[in-house]
Amino acid sequence: MNLLAFAVIAGMLTLYVLLDGFDLGVATIAPLVARSDDERRVAMQSIGPFWNGNEVWLIASGGALFAFFPQAYASSFSGFYLPFMVVLWLLMGRGVALELRDHYPSQMWHAFWDAIFTVASALLIIFFGVALGNLLRGVPLDANGYFRGTFAFLLNWYAVLVGVFAIVSLSLHAARFLLVRTAGGVAERARSLSGWLWAANLVLFIAVTASTFAVRGVAQPWVYGAGVLAFAALASERVLAERPFAAFLASSTFLAALLVAAAGTLFPYLIPGFPAGSGGISIDDAAPNGAALLGILIAALLGLTVVIAYGATVFGKMAGKVGAGE
Repeated sequence: MNLLAFAVIAGMLTLYVLLDGFDLGVATIAPLVARSDDERRVAMQSIGPFWNGNEVWLIASGGALFAFFPQAYASSFSGFYLPFMVVLWLLMGRGVALELRDHYPSQMWHAFWDAIFTVASALLIIFFGVALGNLLRGVPLDANGYFRGTFAFLLNWYAVLVGVFAIVSLSLHAARFLLVRTAGGVAERARSLSGWLWAANLVLFIAVTASTFAVRGVAQPWVYGAGVLAFAALASERVLAERPFAAFLASSTFLAALLVAAAGTLFPYLIPGFPAGSGGISIDDAAPNGAALLGILIAALLGLTVVIAYGATVFGKMAGKVGAGE
């Protein structure tokens, strides 16, 4: 039962990265692929029908962590209070920018909200990447499982490397998405940028993989399989570069395989201790009793069914390319 709860949370976070990842990535690369006001509008409208629904997965993941593993929720949200508050403000800034950008016909107004949109989204990717890097590396916990480090401790070389890898990976994911959703100058620049991002992503993938072995040591055998799948998906992106939707699916597979490998590296811990091998908060320590967990799982799976059905409907109705006049 605990293993199923762990898999549900990992799956929800994976869907969040795949879906909101292209939203965040589009905002990050918008200054590079959209040069005029109309082109920036096209980039924003390409994610317009999806971004708020995609963020539901992040909220649902936090709620599931609270319900399934309350001890891990208490430890993470108390220990990382400052970073979480920064993330909250960045999420609000990004949403406000998307909603208010076209409410007033002024170039200065548009440029201001475009800048907020890009900066907030890029910082969100870096924060999430640094958070994942710290989880993989481990965090200092006291006897009660509470974080006992500092904000400076979280900005270690490995976590920063994962943060850089995250922003390059999601920028590439966004370039693939823009090739599916847009045409004209935006699509052409996204195509050109994707080549450079792919090369940088390959180098960072190798660097992060080697660094993870150095930080965490030998992983379980099936984690290596996820790593091989990630490499194969990244190679497939290059081969499928002229087929935008297939390349986007390959990018999604790459990200999903990376997150499966990350979950396997953490397992059975939700929050591993630092240094590696010093214990942490495991799925057995943090979960409620079996009856409560079963009830929560049933409710979560029903809710997930509704969210997936809604998302599939929106993506189906809003498929196609976005034009400058839309």
